[in-house]
Formats: sequence, C-alpha cells, structure tokens
Amino acid sequence: MKNVSSEENAVATRSANLDETDFEILRQLQNNARLSNKDLAERVGLAPSTTLVRTRQLERAGIIRGYHASINPAALGIGLQALIAVRLREHTAAGVASFQDYVLGLAEVMRLYHVAGANDFLVHVGVRDSDALRDFAMNALTTRPEVAHLETGLIFSCVQAAGG
Repeated sequence: MKNVSSEENAVATRSANLDETDFEILRQLQNNARLSNKDLAERVGLAPSTTLVRTRQLERAGIIRGYHASINPAALGIGLQALIAVRLREHTAAGVASFQDYVLGLAEVMRLYHVAGANDFLVHVGVRDSDALRDFAMNALTTRPEVAHLETGLIFSCVQAAGG
C-alpha cells in the first residue's frame, strides 16, 4: 500500500467519509503495521478504544485490506529476482484466467501483474541464480500454450516508497 497523498485524501474523503485522523491511522499503519493499538492511539492522539473502533471500521470498509510481513528474499535462498514480461497468443478471458491460475501456483512467483500495453503480464519471480531463472522461463512459461513471447529483465535492487 502506498502512502496516502493529500490529493488522494480529498478523493477518498468524498467517497468514504474519511477524516484527517483516519488518514493518520493509515499513515501510521503503513509505516509499521505491527504497532500496538495503544501505541497507534498515542501517535494519532485518540483514546485506545476510539482508535480500535476506527481501525476496525477501516478494515470492514475494505480500506485496510490486510497486514503483511516484509521478508528478506536472500534469507530464503533467493539470490536473483526478475520481471518476466509475457505476451499471450490470444486475449481471451479463458486464456488469461488459465495463465493466471497456473502462474500463481508456481513457487517462484512472488507477484503477478496483469498489465496493458505490448505485454499482457509481468511475472515477478525469485530464484536461486541465473540457471534457475533460465530453467523457470524455459520449463514453466514457454511450455504453456497461451504464451507467445517472453522478455526477462533482471532486478538489481528495489527501493520502496515510504509506507509501501
């Protein structure tokens, strides 16, 4: 989740009736989703009970979609990450769904983006090394009947926006 800008505040406030305190709760949780309710309440200047009610309302409204742990890929033996651009042979709902379901079941896949433009998907993968990346592309992707073209870009580093 990216940081909430003042422009987004104005749009979201109109559509979800959020106030500045709600946005401060979101900012604080984006920066540290493990804050205790007591610490969160102190940071936003509310009573813990009020903060808990507001946070639960944000969750029920689907504004807070979840809480996530940031994992160090190297600690899991992932020495190389890449974005693989995939162009499908046909752009049918069945073909897109079939490819998406298949790819999301692969252990190497970290994220899958369905995109517009020359390619249909960006597949973010994490593998041990360049040999594993080659094997993944050749065995897991080029063998799929939906796939027409692959283009692989290595990820040298990832810099995340604050709260992202």
